Amino acid sequence: MTLTEHARAVRDNAHAPYSGFKVGAAVRAASGEIYVGCNVENASYPEGTCAEAGAVAAMIAAGETVLTEVAIIADSPEPVRPCGGCRQRLAEFGNPDLPVIMAAVNGRQITATLEELLPGAFASTSLPRG
Repeated sequence: MTLTEHARAVRDNAHAPYSGFKVGAAVRAASGEIYVGCNVENASYPEGTCAEAGAVAAMIAAGETVLTEVAIIADSPEPVRPCGGCRQRLAEFGNPDLPVIMAAVNGRQITATLEELLPGAFASTSLPRG
């Protein structure tokens, strides 16, 4: 299966009873292993989690810390883009040339680098050393 196919498969497990907007994400770690996540809504709206956050958390829980590729898919007219918070999450574990595949279930797909999605990302090098 391609990374996008992994994202499409996990999208079916999304918990989106409020918005009806199911999102699936798959990330490939430096080891080549693939981790998946889906959005999980909550009646207390700000407490939900994004699909990308779930996939990154699964990667971290498995002991990996480096992203090499990301795929996101949703039932939207245009390929779904990661929200600002998820762009920052991806920047924590991926380099600026990390490919991010953004897809729609209708087959439309685009790819951009993390740098294109989040130019000038805040990074650990921005923090004071002390």
